[in-house]
Amino acid sequence: MKMLFQYVLLALMVSMFSGCASLTKEDYQRVQIETYSKDNLMIVSAKCRARNERGDWLTFSSGTLTVHRSAQNLMVTCEKEGEATGYATLISRVNDGMVGNVFYGGGVGAILDDYNGNGYSYPDWVRVVMGENLVFDRKENKRGQVMVGKQPVDQTTTGDKNVVDNFLFLLP
Repeated sequence: MKMLFQYVLLALMVSMFSGCASLTKEDYQRVQIETYSKDNLMIVSAKCRARNERGDWLTFSSGTLTVHRSAQNLMVTCEKEGEATGYATLISRVNDGMVGNVFYGGGVGAILDDYNGNGYSYPDWVRVVMGENLVFDRKENKRGQVMVGKQPVDQTTTGDKNVVDNFLFLLP
């Protein structure tokens, strides 16, 4: 009976952590960075630095960084003499390993994956435009395809300001 209990306990533990990103994903992720001018000409050998709360990484374009996964966005700055600085924000999103925690009931696994960053991923291939400040959202990433960024949304021009203005208008 004791052996049966141990096997059941083992099976339960395996199923609980089967979706755990700490078991299915690596701590680090490769991110490829290309740099282009506003005229859509490739710029080589731009110095690109990426950072999040887990570290700071450096490469020259077109190059690949191996960054520590994190729930925090990855901030990228690319510089080259004679060119305006290019900025990119790579938005971190929950990956399939973290989603597996939800389906398999691995609450402990979800907490662990959130803490160590394994439950998150960044876009894997981005095109930074020199002189631009672009946002790359992981949810729009297509494996094996370069991602073209978008302009950041200006928070002052969103509908939130209108809601506040409308509310203030109603006050005496």
